[in-house]
Amino acid sequence: MPESPPYLPPMPPTRRLLLLSNSRDPEGNFLEHPRQEIRELLGDRVRTVLFVPYASVTKPWDDYAALARGAFERMGYGLVSIHEAAAGAVRAAEAIVVGGGNTFHLLRQLYEERLLDPIRERVAAGVPYVGWSAGSVVAAPTMRTTNDMPIVEPPSLTALGLVPFQINAHYTDFHPPGFQGETRAQRLEEFVEANPGARVIGLPEGTMLRVEGDEVALLGADVPAPLFERGRPRADFRRGDSLRVLLGGPAAGAGAPAR
Repeated sequence: MPESPPYLPPMPPTRRLLLLSNSRDPEGNFLEHPRQEIRELLGDRVRTVLFVPYASVTKPWDDYAALARGAFERMGYGLVSIHEAAAGAVRAAEAIVVGGGNTFHLLRQLYEERLLDPIRERVAAGVPYVGWSAGSVVAAPTMRTTNDMPIVEPPSLTALGLVPFQINAHYTDFHPPGFQGETRAQRLEEFVEANPGARVIGLPEGTMLRVEGDEVALLGADVPAPLFERGRPRADFRRGDSLRVLLGGPAAGAGAPAR
């Protein structure tokens, strides 16, 4: 039997999110390529962001927070990491930033700290949310379209549900010669076949989604981002295209179905 998507209350039109595929550019620079988009999302009203480092497994959270703090200070913002903040930090946050790493590790810690509902409430109130890699994947209804190994087991695969579509970060069509396993596209086609009604957007390196209320735009690198839906040919979107279809509205500027 196909699985039903988890029930989550609909997000109001006040949501403001920036969901990145990755944090580093091809030269390895951390949070350099999305600086303009982050600044545009946060604006001048935000002074300090609340950082969630829980996806990091081998790098200590103190070190991850220091790396992120340096990047955000260069953009003009302070940063406090939730692992060193006072209780109730989410409810007081001016902006929430969730870093990448292992999605299973991230989601388990969010459950253990009982942070899913507080984050949902703040985003529903219009607090900006920035995520990359695992931090973008958990913005979806579930984390079932992650690429990560399940090194730990969260209580559920149900995630934040800040958007009604699934995300596959670090999407690639690369198929090494002689490789006999399933491609990423085949895996995502399996997902939508098993989950009728689900939509999955693949975010290649350098791409990101800007969500403002009922609008979704593809930003960043000008490479195709595929949309997977059961019973429909794959559609490839390009930078600047509207992806309102991800929220249930009509798409604008979608490319021809991929062959």
